[in-house]
Amino acid sequence: MQFEFEQMANTPKATLTTGPVPATITRLAIPMIFGILSIVAFNLVDSFFVGMIGTMELAAFGFTFPVVMILGSIGMGLGMGTSAVVSKLIGQNDIAKVRRTTTDSIILALIFGFAFVIIGLLTIDPVFRALGATEDILPLIRAYMIPWYLGVIFVIVPMVGISAIRANGDTKTPAFIMISMVVVNLILDPMFIFGFGPLPAMGLTGAAVATVIARMLTLVMGIYVLHFRDGLLTFDIPSFQQMLESWKNILYIGLPAAATNLVVPMSTALVTNLVSTYGAEAVAAFGVASRVDVLAVTVLIAVGSAMAPFIGQNLGAGRIDRIKEGFGLVMKFSIAWGLFMLVILFFLGQYIAPLFSDDPSVTKIIILYLTITPLGYGVRGVYTICNTALNVIKKPFQASSITIVQMFVVYVPLAYLLSSQIGIKGIFWALAVAYLAGGVAGYLMFRKNLITLEQTATTPPEDAINLESGRSDILDL
Repeated sequence: MQFEFEQMANTPKATLTTGPVPATITRLAIPMIFGILSIVAFNLVDSFFVGMIGTMELAAFGFTFPVVMILGSIGMGLGMGTSAVVSKLIGQNDIAKVRRTTTDSIILALIFGFAFVIIGLLTIDPVFRALGATEDILPLIRAYMIPWYLGVIFVIVPMVGISAIRANGDTKTPAFIMISMVVVNLILDPMFIFGFGPLPAMGLTGAAVATVIARMLTLVMGIYVLHFRDGLLTFDIPSFQQMLESWKNILYIGLPAAATNLVVPMSTALVTNLVSTYGAEAVAAFGVASRVDVLAVTVLIAVGSAMAPFIGQNLGAGRIDRIKEGFGLVMKFSIAWGLFMLVILFFLGQYIAPLFSDDPSVTKIIILYLTITPLGYGVRGVYTICNTALNVIKKPFQASSITIVQMFVVYVPLAYLLSSQIGIKGIFWALAVAYLAGGVAGYLMFRKNLITLEQTATTPPEDAINLESGRSDILDL
């Protein structure tokens, strides 16, 4: 039985299959830029306040970055699977299945979240020892990771829910939710870290508690929007077979996407271990620089994320022509933005580094990173966009293969090789080369698949789509 208020909810509609392609992608991407910027700002705020405690605390926080990335990557993978499946169903106007799939994706995220709470709490010491953490840093790492793990459900579930909202063609609401999260974190961080009124100073533990509370907000807001505003959830009790079918469709894309996302933090973990041989200052600098790095390519990440609902809805509606046009536009934009950020960071790196640490050893390494790594930003954007596109057209294993080669065949071995020859800057050169390899491979692979999609479509797009019903006669991939 469905609750009465669900019947009053809005009906999901395909909104990305008509209208000028540049305007449609821009409309999707701009809110996502602010949304992703807010996530990056979220991490930078933590780095800023933790850096005020001391270098050892900042180093401990740097060690947590790969692990936080790993679990976040799994959530992103589940979100990618949800977005790809739901956006295509919306394009096909299959509303009942849209609601069933979205609801089942939330249930699946909850299951993953509870599993990570248990696994995470039981593996803190061995995992961080493997990353190179020394015994004097481990207590600081535990102080942050224990409360963080207890709240990991509030990391995984909102990622999936927000992906479903985006699949419906709305990127403004997710951006608002994420910005709200940053504001709450910005207010709570100093209160819990340094103490405020009756609140005692909690240090790194306080940073984690503030993070968990802020992310709880995203869960509440996301579920409210999904159900009451967008009508993307259902309270119908499904058969086990129905739920299994939804999970199968989500995980077919979500698991390879999660594995792809995992490759990056896993390789980062290996490189963090290598960086740790240069001292705690190097780890602190690498952690800060990695966060600034993400900030610099936020626009490209946003454009790549915007392409997921755009490609999904147009694929469901059979508009391969629109996919091709959009792909060409974002490729050109990616290269242009990469060149722009290369120039900006080359001149401003010396002013950015001191914002996060007054330790000369730390700031020197941050500046070195921001001078070398941006050489690969443009092709990094190409890789990000193509990776997303391959997942949406149900080629997740191709996307995974590119990332595996990029990180484990190019980045990690080259980092160890160049590090032994020219020191820590060799690690940064290896990353720039890896970006180039991934970007070129991604472009060639998606372009090949796009040609196949065009050849497979036996009916001209304008004849294949019924704009009133949203139904397509073109292939069901």
